[in-house]
Amino acid sequence: MGTLKNHVQLIGNVGQDPTITTLENGKIVAKFPLATNEHYKNAKGEKQTQTDWHNIVAWGRTVKIIEKYVTKGKEVAIAGKLTSRSYEDKNGTKRYVIEVVVSEILLLGGKE
Repeated sequence: MGTLKNHVQLIGNVGQDPTITTLENGKIVAKFPLATNEHYKNAKGEKQTQTDWHNIVAWGRTVKIIEKYVTKGKEVAIAGKLTSRSYEDKNGTKRYVIEVVVSEILLLGGKE
């Protein structure tokens, strides 16, 4: 079970075109939101959908794949790990962010 520590797998749709940034040290990073949907029936038997949004971050060679092939609406499968960080916004308020750092990405169907 040691290999199951902090491992995330998601299949969903890209919420907006990825943002690709080159940092001062030359490293590149891609960020985009991913929507996952869960379908269920409520007490009345009506079909319901719950959408959850995830912050996705990718580094290195994975960014080149994302930059070339991943666009808003595209269905992707990702594997990675969950990370958290905090920062101060421009008003001095401390903000907390939870992200999935991608180790693998698989392009599925969806919007072309």
